[in-house]
Amino acid sequence: MHAIEIVAAALFALALVHTFSTRFFERLAHRYPRHAGLFHLLGEVEVVFGFWAALLVLALAAIGDGAQAIAYAESRQYTEPLFVFVIMVVAASRPVVDLIGALVAAIAARAPVRTVLAQVWLCLALVPLVGSLITEPAAMTLAALMLAPLVFRPGLPEGAKYGALGVLFVNISVGGTLTAFAAPPVLMVASTWNWDSAFMATHFGWRAVSAVLINATAMTVLLRRHLPDDAAAAPIPAGDGAVRVPPVVSAIHLVFLAGVVAFAHHPVIFLGLFLLFLGFTQAYARYQTPLILKEALLVGFFLAGLVVLGGLQQWWLQPIVSGLRPTALFFGALGLTAITDNAALTYLGSLIAGISDPAKYMLVAGAIAGGGLTVIANAPNPAGIALLRRGFDDESIGAGGLLLGALAPTAVAAVLFLL
Repeated sequence: MHAIEIVAAALFALALVHTFSTRFFERLAHRYPRHAGLFHLLGEVEVVFGFWAALLVLALAAIGDGAQAIAYAESRQYTEPLFVFVIMVVAASRPVVDLIGALVAAIAARAPVRTVLAQVWLCLALVPLVGSLITEPAAMTLAALMLAPLVFRPGLPEGAKYGALGVLFVNISVGGTLTAFAAPPVLMVASTWNWDSAFMATHFGWRAVSAVLINATAMTVLLRRHLPDDAAAAPIPAGDGAVRVPPVVSAIHLVFLAGVVAFAHHPVIFLGLFLLFLGFTQAYARYQTPLILKEALLVGFFLAGLVVLGGLQQWWLQPIVSGLRPTALFFGALGLTAITDNAALTYLGSLIAGISDPAKYMLVAGAIAGGGLTVIANAPNPAGIALLRRGFDDESIGAGGLLLGALAPTAVAAVLFLL
């Protein structure tokens, strides 16, 4: 065992502790205003893994040399952080959000229940399932923006917000498994194990849909007395004095969104499309609201940090994964997902020679079911944190609260995947 592997594991453990301590830093910011800026920075959950990844690169340079540290940083694959950054900005643009919001409102208006109840249910159920087509990060962005004014707002009990957040995160993780390209943990094994979208729909489909519908329905019922009146239930405010978006502008934004999704594994292409998208939004600025560049950059920074830190954890993770029988592997993956990215976990499983078909299913099912337990469990989760934290006390989301809020929907998903 190399010294750097031990250091990397220690830094990874400290990063996990840091994710559970962000509220502590926010309290320090209020107690010591002279250093409030630093404490606020350390209290940003999106900064955590980027911060500790930087320390890992410095440790590599100290233990080895600068060239070795740079070579390691450059050897990592950053396609996913770049994709999540781009898809968040495009999916959160006003023409896309207004269009999806209008569709949700139109469906909700025809439901046999209060319109606001139908809107919340659709955001917690339909949008996560659509993630199987538009990818999970895009679904997370749209659902978070539409739920923010309805659920994640002042006046709603914190416990209810954490419950809704847990359901959203679990449903996004589960709802993207109807195809082989939308969920990161599935994507990591699809080509290696020859899993196509037909396989996913057959083996995961009804279980995923059932879990999403049960979780969304139960959470909507629990939230019903806390939700605003129908008159205040517009999914997304268009903004003061905003000009109506012409259908052709909305269509062009959807084309950009579809292009980014289609070339999700080709950063040169989707980054080029993104630059064209930025130019288009400048040319027709009157139909836009400010793009969420800061929030998306922070999420990309978080995921890039996780890529750098996670790259040196294989020495202790893979023996655990390879040494478990199928049922134990399910629960092992479920638990390990809470402390490491589920895509990284399934990738390690894809490297195991001779892994059985039942073990393959159990590994992926456990990783998917546990995708809502923590901010690092699933790649889209940091996007949800970035977009929804302002609705919580101190404008920060506690890792303990998220874990508690996700336990029940995780149990529902686990039971269905084990059937």
